[in-house]
Amino acid sequence: MAGLYHLARLNESWFRLDKPLDVAYHLGLPIDGQYVSGCLTDFSRFIEGSRPPWVWFEELLGVLPPANCIDKFIVKCTWFEETFSDLSQGADDETVRRYARAYIMMLLSTQLFGDKSGTCLHIRWLPYVARLEDMGQYSWGSAALSWLYRCMCRVANRNVVKLAGPLQLLQSWIFWRFPGFRPDGYDVFHWPLAWRWGGYQPSLSNKGPRVANWRLRIDLLQLGDFLWMLYSLAEVVQVVHPEILDPRHMTLWRATTALIYFAVIEWHPVDRVLPQFGGVQGRPRATLNIDFLMSKDGRGRDRWFPLSLQSWHMHWSDRAQHVLQFDIVPDPGPSHEYLDWWYQHGRRFLSPELLLGDPRRAAIPAQVIERVPGRRPEMDQLPDVLENRRVARRQCVGTRSSQREWIWLEEAIDVMERRGGDVGGELGGLVDEVESEVVPEVVVGGTRVQEEVVTGMTGDPMMVIAVEMGSGTLGAQVVIVEEVAVGE
Repeated sequence: MAGLYHLARLNESWFRLDKPLDVAYHLGLPIDGQYVSGCLTDFSRFIEGSRPPWVWFEELLGVLPPANCIDKFIVKCTWFEETFSDLSQGADDETVRRYARAYIMMLLSTQLFGDKSGTCLHIRWLPYVARLEDMGQYSWGSAALSWLYRCMCRVANRNVVKLAGPLQLLQSWIFWRFPGFRPDGYDVFHWPLAWRWGGYQPSLSNKGPRVANWRLRIDLLQLGDFLWMLYSLAEVVQVVHPEILDPRHMTLWRATTALIYFAVIEWHPVDRVLPQFGGVQGRPRATLNIDFLMSKDGRGRDRWFPLSLQSWHMHWSDRAQHVLQFDIVPDPGPSHEYLDWWYQHGRRFLSPELLLGDPRRAAIPAQVIERVPGRRPEMDQLPDVLENRRVARRQCVGTRSSQREWIWLEEAIDVMERRGGDVGGELGGLVDEVESEVVPEVVVGGTRVQEEVVTGMTGDPMMVIAVEMGSGTLGAQVVIVEEVAVGE
């Protein structure tokens, strides 16, 4: 629980809770450990003991919230604050444990894994706080990073206007890595590093001009304006906690593996930030396409995620086998090959040309041309997990309109999971998620046919026919999906 203790120190009062490498230094969270996963609602089905969730809640916390503070599996944070804010003097050990469980659930739900509302708490944490002595065995750092990645991906959607997740981690990373962006007056170092900016409150006025100004400042950054080897600075070494420097944690900073937070699966592309570890950044490999996984957020029918997303959980379990090996150089940074690629394919500027004076023809600096390329690290190349659903549906991921239930597809996925198949590979590439108007089933000569009337890509009504070849239920070895115009 040491990592959660460090995180708690970031808050000046009890409940005012307004990358693995960076998570370890900025938040003091452990990296090595078990993945943070499980289920979200069906505790009585998946958890040992098969107890109803609210019975379990009362056993662990000693009290149940009133009905007006409960919404399915969510509890209002105000009830937690009013109930557990003051621990009486002389309380027995069991009472102290109950208050500790409540505090940790608040800490996880609002500080590390908060949503955009910030007013509710999910009881998914019951299996974790049930055994307080085991909480230090989990990789809270990788889970927090996974959730931050997912939240940043969502906010890139034009339909999403607010950013959730561990924003104190993002803010601290920016201020430490970009010295020119730091606010004045915060020169005292603390551990964890994010505590340095604990009292910083940015102004909320003049939003439009502030955005344009920050875009211009980012566009005008030079090579020396970013600190690659931040954590080797003497002032950082003096305050770092020795537990963070444990070899079992430090080794995993260079692992290309899956980052897991329940249904959220993100990829840790260390091969694209080698200068942060003292290496030279060469031309990057093709990115891993996990669009199918990006659409999964735990909404809809509940599952035991270590089973339904088994291959990715196994990848984390084998994380020590995916640590990159590369040369450490005295002058880490991007290579000539990388910058040449970036100038051709990257979006180098955020501001309009009118503000920049078109510096796009700037030559690659001489110091980069002279930099030794370095050894290219070897790594396993995983297959892509494509997302083949309609564009309009995919744009709604992370918004309220994505909460619809797609019963037919959910049932097909459940069948394939029970058969032990790779749902992303077998089903994700064959079946589109569509909004049904009619779902009849016809059996013809032992072949099951499922038909759905949907709206086609052109706006015309279409009939989707799913044919099962062979015996069994939907999701057999061969599923053929075909679209034909209605009336043909």
